[in-house]
Amino acid sequence: MNLLKSCVLGLTVITTAGLSVQCKGDKKENQEQNVTQKDSVTIEKSAYGTTAKGEKIDSYKLKNQKGMEVDIMTYGGIITSLKVPNKAGVFEEVVIGFNNFEQYTKDNPYFGALIGRYGNRIAKGKFTLDGKEYQLATNNGKNALHGGPEGFHRRIWTVEEAKGGDAATLKLKYISKDLEEGYPGNLTVFVTYTLNKDNSLDVLYEATTDKKTVVNLTQHSYFNLSGDFTKTILNDEITIDADKLVPVDADLIPTGKLDDVTNTPFDFRKPKAIGKDIEVTNDQLKKGLGYDHCWVLNNQDKGFRFAASAYDPTSGRLLEVYTDQPGIQLYTGNFLDGTLPTRDGKTYAHRTGLCLETQHYPDSPNQKDFPTTVLNPGENYKTKTSFKFSTK
Repeated sequence: MNLLKSCVLGLTVITTAGLSVQCKGDKKENQEQNVTQKDSVTIEKSAYGTTAKGEKIDSYKLKNQKGMEVDIMTYGGIITSLKVPNKAGVFEEVVIGFNNFEQYTKDNPYFGALIGRYGNRIAKGKFTLDGKEYQLATNNGKNALHGGPEGFHRRIWTVEEAKGGDAATLKLKYISKDLEEGYPGNLTVFVTYTLNKDNSLDVLYEATTDKKTVVNLTQHSYFNLSGDFTKTILNDEITIDADKLVPVDADLIPTGKLDDVTNTPFDFRKPKAIGKDIEVTNDQLKKGLGYDHCWVLNNQDKGFRFAASAYDPTSGRLLEVYTDQPGIQLYTGNFLDGTLPTRDGKTYAHRTGLCLETQHYPDSPNQKDFPTTVLNPGENYKTKTSFKFSTK
């Protein structure tokens, strides 16, 4: 049942099996707002903006029983806001974002966006399937990055379902046409955001294709667990369950080797502050201008499992990341340079946000020894990542 659609028509109360769903419709100054409530979980829909082509963009606020909130808009499937409590119970913003839609349409480093068809880099924007070479749109020097300049982060997603219950769920859909940004096959993609009562946010990615293609989807939120975006993330303590790293060349393309992290700045198997080693003399840190690398996660045969965590000692906020993916990219906001506006009129300075992007390794379509990212017709791409918030 599409509860949100019913809200537009008026006030509807549906009672089944002792559960009540309340919908309220209100329209003021061309601002549409709908609320779906069930078991203290709410989903609020509102108009967010309009593209240059006149396309309407909506935003959905998901709120759970404990008061955690996440805002997601249909443009790019972008998480525009995420509020969680600190150890004193104070709810604050913990993701980088803007305060208006227009800013998201301008150049920015993928704040909060869904990334596809291929997260991370593909060398020279080329790969070969069944003897045929495909040329992708390049947007990172000579390489393709995060699906190209008009990747999934700039597409308008449709809402397939928004519902309450024990969890607030938003299911988005996008159909990527054959050869969009150079990728073969008509790809039908679903991304389902689920806000649970334990303050975890699940992201379920699903896709099918009518032609052999490559797929590597991820979520690109920048976290600052302090809740204060004037502070860097250098004091955050990071844990990554990985014995190996995917080293890169000067263009941040994998060399094809996998390096042991032992006795390197990339060893986060025990909690370590980001700032402890980020400025040490190291070839890989020099190439990434800090941490901008993919780690080879352990226990890949175990499926969905703990991958990494970030802890801010001042606020007490702990973010744990669980996934079934083989890798995770830690990016420490090395290219944030004080030119992009914060929500309160300041700017996002160097290293004021970090990303933990679950994914396959960069350039996998060109690396025969890496886990495959090929999706065939008749197969179902399905992968899940969970971001769990707590305090300690």
